[in-house]
Amino acid sequence: MSKFYIVATPIGNLKDITLRALEVLREVDFILAEDTRVTKKLLLHYEISKPLISYHHHSKLKKTDEILNLLREGKNLALVSDAGTPGISDPGNKLVEEILNNNLDTNIIPIPGTSSILTLASIAGISMDRFKFLGFAPTKKGKDKFLKEVLESDLPVIFFESCHRILKTLQRIQGLVTSYKLQVTSYQLVIGRELTKKFETVYRGTVDEVLTQLKNSVIKGEFTVIISKIKKSRT
Repeated sequence: MSKFYIVATPIGNLKDITLRALEVLREVDFILAEDTRVTKKLLLHYEISKPLISYHHHSKLKKTDEILNLLREGKNLALVSDAGTPGISDPGNKLVEEILNNNLDTNIIPIPGTSSILTLASIAGISMDRFKFLGFAPTKKGKDKFLKEVLESDLPVIFFESCHRILKTLQRIQGLVTSYKLQVTSYQLVIGRELTKKFETVYRGTVDEVLTQLKNSVIKGEFTVIISKIKKSRT
């Protein structure tokens, strides 16, 4: 029986990798990487030398077939993303689905670790007993529909946004809140930038307050956003 490991890797600080993840990466026959250049840096840091296979959103069916054939041959593989836990907002789960659909004699094993979703949720300062995760915000088509779903949710919502669009996204949220005739202060935001890295920054406040903070700071990296309705206190 072959083994297929889903391996979580650091979202920034290389020390956040687990001992078990390092053990697996040293023992497998091949490592599937979203971007082999990024993964090489991690492997070099821990003095691991393994063959890398590129696997990402744009990988063609032929690449998937090659991976399935390696598993049929009894090879053990590890799947990593550029950062965090594979299978969440990346094609990792599609590959797991293909393995299951082909009835391969393969044991699929999760190797847990860091995730920007839970990293930010853990310091949100609001109840995260239940929440929605909506992945990456749409770039253009369906953006307002996506944000409307965010604003209408009774649960806190977590989503990803790029540095190129974060300001425009918050401005659109601001506009939608106004068009719904709601108070901007009826929502609270917690936004993480460069989490676990040297320039880690967490922004907190209303839409207006966070927009002001962002406009006065360096906007780089990927942003993880939590937005939640402010619960009115009982009188």
